Parts: sequence; structure tokens; C-alpha cells
Amino acid sequence: MKMTFRWYGKEDPVTLEHIRQIPNMDGIVSAIYDIPVGQVWPIERIQALKNEVQQHHLKLEVIESVPVHEDIKLRRGQYQTYIENYKQTLINLSKCGIRCVCYNFMPVFDWTRSTLNYPLSDGSHALAYEKDKIALLDPTKLTLPGWDSSYSVEEVESLIKAYQDLGEEGLWQNLKAFIQEIMPIASQVDICMAIHPDDPPWPIFGIPRIITGEKNLDRFLSLYDDLHHGLTLCSGSLGCTKDNDIPYLIRKYGAMGRIHFAHIRNVKIREDGSFEESAHYSTCGSLDMVDIMKAYHDVGFEGYVRPDHGRMIWEETGKPGYGLYDRALGVMYLSGIEETLKKGVK
Repeated sequence: MKMTFRWYGKEDPVTLEHIRQIPNMDGIVSAIYDIPVGQVWPIERIQALKNEVQQHHLKLEVIESVPVHEDIKLRRGQYQTYIENYKQTLINLSKCGIRCVCYNFMPVFDWTRSTLNYPLSDGSHALAYEKDKIALLDPTKLTLPGWDSSYSVEEVESLIKAYQDLGEEGLWQNLKAFIQEIMPIASQVDICMAIHPDDPPWPIFGIPRIITGEKNLDRFLSLYDDLHHGLTLCSGSLGCTKDNDIPYLIRKYGAMGRIHFAHIRNVKIREDGSFEESAHYSTCGSLDMVDIMKAYHDVGFEGYVRPDHGRMIWEETGKPGYGLYDRALGVMYLSGIEETLKKGVK
């Protein structure tokens, strides 16, 4: 496994200097955040980002993410221009040594939570999804870190209505069209495309979501027969419903060579289907992290992994879910399990 760490650029309070000090750290996962969605990423900007990472003796081989414009998802407006721009961005990324691109096809909203600083019993704070609170939210006025905040209230209202009209099957057809356009280019330039599951993996605000579990993952992978066409298997996103058996999914898709990127984190599911994010340690949540790591070990996974969302601990402040301390603890916990599995210690 190649251990990586998400970094949000020079504005991130977590610095490359700090990340480099985490044992077993191989590389950085990042993106260019100030280029408008749908525009081409220039080679010069990509190379500058890579040079900055390399100056700290880390690698940059994974981009998370190259956002997919809403016109592409709805197949309207300037969608064909945005698809061509996406292809060119992939070509430019490949010229700078990028080997994997994480992306998603979630309509309007990226990951969704009701609370960014939910207090846990140990005094730390985490992201939480509380169904009763979500039901009361006005999605047109909701904003979370990482979301595209360029849309007005009226534009969000219009987008929500457009996706409700499109429906689940319409979204599938538009995803299929996008995949069949970009994958020949991705394969040609040897970039693995790794779709991220919907987070959470069920419809929200009446909007369809389709990358949600085994049946839909099978359908997604059938859209294009090429090993470059694969998954970001996020244990936290898929694992926040008991319907998804994460070790089983890892073994199934790992054996097929279709997992290109792994987000590994824990989550605690409540009786009503709500959930809160937790420390990586198994007993802190609902997922068995040893079983998860053993599944990756058993299929011989050698791709990119990263600890995902962490709690805010030890009075750290910063980007919710993306502090230094708890994610660093996650790296060490996961690395310890991996070392034990590699050595065959029983």
C-alpha cells in the first residue's frame, strides 16, 4: 500500500512539513482549488503543485479531485465543452506524472453532514449526519467545506429541480455517456479513474444518488471494460449503512483490480440510521478496521490509501474532518495493522 495524506494547498493549516513527519508517509493527495469547475488545468499549475510537494520529499501521484461540472451530470448547456476540457486536463495531468484521479458524480452536493463539530464522549469533535436535523435543513442555504459555493440560492433551487426531473435512470444514462467519453483518453494516458461513492449512499433532498452499494457498483463498472475504470473505495461513505459489507466489497473489487484508491476510516451508525464519524480504532465505531485491512492484504492491494476524515482533538482547529492529529493517529494505526499482516503475526 502507498500511504498518502490529503492536503488542501498553501491555505491548509496542516503543512507539508508536518505531514512529512508522519512515519510511513509516501505521498500527498491534492488538487488545484482555484480553477473554476469545468476549466482546463494548465500544465504549469499542475507541475508547480507537484514541485512543491516533491520539495518536501513526498510524491504527488493522486489528484482528488477533478470536479465534474453540473452541465455534464445533467447533459445540458455547455456539457460537451466541459467534457473536452476534462479530457485535456487528464492529458495534462498525465504529462506531470499523475497516475490516479478521484472524482464523484454526486448531484449538486458533495458529502453531506448536519453537524461539523458534534461533541463525542471523549471531548473530541467530529462530523455527524443526524437524520432529524437533515430533514429540517434548507438545501439552498446549506454550505459545507469542499462544496462548490459559486451557485446562488436561485441556481441551487434550479439544479435541485433539474435533478429531481432527471431521476435516477436519467442520471445513470448521463454518467454512462461521460464515462464512455473520458475513459478512452484516461486509458491512453495511463490514468486510473477512481469514482468516489456517494456520501451518504442514499438520496438526499429528493435528489437521486447512484454510487451506493454492490448492485450499483457492479453496474458502474460494467459501463466500460477497462482496468483504468475503477473505484475509490471509501469505507466511511459506503460503511455508514449496514447494507454494505466493506471487507466483502474490498475482496470482490480488489480481486478484479478495480480499486485504485482507498479511503479508510471508521464511522459509528446509530439505531435510526444516523451516524457520526469516529476515531479509526475499531471499537470506536461500527466497522472492524482489522477486517478491512486484512481484506486489502488478502487481495494483494498495492494502490494508494489514505486515512479519511478525522476528529478534531487536542484543541486543534482547522478544516472540519481534516485536522492533522487524528488523521496522523489513523495513519499509524492502519500502518501498524498492515505491518502485522505483512509479517504474518498471529
